[in-house]
Amino acid sequence: MSAALTAEDLVHHDDAEVYQRLAAAKEALARDLLRDPITLALGLDRGYRMRPHLRVIADALVGLERGDYDRLMVWTPSQVGKSSLAAEWFPFWWLCLHGEDRVAVTSYSDDLAMRRGKAIRRYIGEYGAEYDLGLLAGSAAAQDYDTTKGGGVRSVSIGSGLTGFDVNVLVVDDPHKDRGEAESPRLREHVHDWWSSAALKRLQADRNAVVAMQTRWHPDDFCGRRLAEEGRLEEGGRWKVVHLPAIANPSKFGPDPLGRVDGEPLTHPKIPTRQRKKLLAWWADVKKTSTVRDWHAMAQGDPQPSEGALVSRDLLRLIRDGATKVEAQKIAVAIDPSGGGRDTAGVIGGFLGEDKRVWVTHDRSAAMSSADWSRAACMLAYETNAAIIYVEWNFGRDMAVLALETSWETLQREGAIPPGHLMPMIDPVRAKQGKLLRAEPVAQQMVQDRVRLRGAFPDLENEWATWQSTDPDSPGRIDASCILVYGLIPEANKGAIVHAPLPTAPQSGPSRQSGAASLYGRRIGK
Repeated sequence: MSAALTAEDLVHHDDAEVYQRLAAAKEALARDLLRDPITLALGLDRGYRMRPHLRVIADALVGLERGDYDRLMVWTPSQVGKSSLAAEWFPFWWLCLHGEDRVAVTSYSDDLAMRRGKAIRRYIGEYGAEYDLGLLAGSAAAQDYDTTKGGGVRSVSIGSGLTGFDVNVLVVDDPHKDRGEAESPRLREHVHDWWSSAALKRLQADRNAVVAMQTRWHPDDFCGRRLAEEGRLEEGGRWKVVHLPAIANPSKFGPDPLGRVDGEPLTHPKIPTRQRKKLLAWWADVKKTSTVRDWHAMAQGDPQPSEGALVSRDLLRLIRDGATKVEAQKIAVAIDPSGGGRDTAGVIGGFLGEDKRVWVTHDRSAAMSSADWSRAACMLAYETNAAIIYVEWNFGRDMAVLALETSWETLQREGAIPPGHLMPMIDPVRAKQGKLLRAEPVAQQMVQDRVRLRGAFPDLENEWATWQSTDPDSPGRIDASCILVYGLIPEANKGAIVHAPLPTAPQSGPSRQSGAASLYGRRIGK
């Protein structure tokens, strides 16, 4: 019998049949809402805002319930709705499906855990009857209560309160209070010991599932240690990871769960999804008001170690200088093209000042093709009136030079660069030493105050403050900034890079040098 009712139905059927059909329609709707936790939230709470990133999290939670995996991590920036969905609506949704199960919600403090527990209890009280779910008589405590189906909820801080409570579903919501606690080896070990000695021991054999949500703080925080011990699902490990950075960077983090390309913003519950400019402005403001380290850890989900790097963050802050007046003697753009398995091209601009310092003024680095990085470099050279472009040619000298020549000519045809504006010299250089031997002398130039930053450069600074010689990746910003310094301060070079030999045949195209001089230009330091 169809559950749909028409006006004619109400006239020709008796009250009992109408009631039955209304009840059937209501039951069908209630069942439909149980497809996933976000559908349930949207159906029961008119004020709930659905965003694409919350749909991704909801789908992952469905996979957890379905048994596709039994461990799930969710990393997002703060204040984007992950905890409301995964620590409140998800436990209620699970209990509607499995009323006999017992759910533990944990966090760094009793207050936060109890807030989640109260929300779940409220949902049971307001909506549970539709799913034959209710609070057991006399079970009114916010921290610990039972359901009429034999299940229950306990909400406690990490490190206490699970003794004697069997757990089928464990929710770990923000296990670390702040950076101070996450940086403390003793307090991190307290969280790790709780997981090993208390949490794991309460999980039941017949059915158990864990979802951990956090803003990342430290490489060895709760999620970092779990991955180190048990690994990612796609790598043969145990944990399914949903990583949603504020600004997408699939070239570094792998395929984005939302299908975003590099540079696309994360959606936000309080900003309409279609307002891309507003989303970008929001995350730009978050970045501007965060330290470099906090932005990469908390917003990007990419915590970096502070020990062992070539340059300290304190030093990088000290060499920021946006106020000192200095006359530029030579302006340059340095490029480390993408290649060698890396998609990020380093494009750094700067100048040698009358004070004999190198001043870094621009960072246009990004994940780019050769057509894109060459355009970006040419536009930066035009905007800054650069006299020379240094380009690293380990991955194809001739192609790198050709890409720059072609882009300059294209930009002139398009009107972005005036037709009569002479192209800077191109000086191809080749690295003769490994990254560490190239970077150490430049780091020393920073220590000696021969390199300054014309303001804050969060991404460039983060690479310098976190890259270590054991890292397998090759950050393009570090390479490009080294090329810039070596080009503008030749005496710092000492063989780290060498300049390309002059071509055997004249090259076509305009140059800042007179006559038919080579586009490759004069050699620096000679």
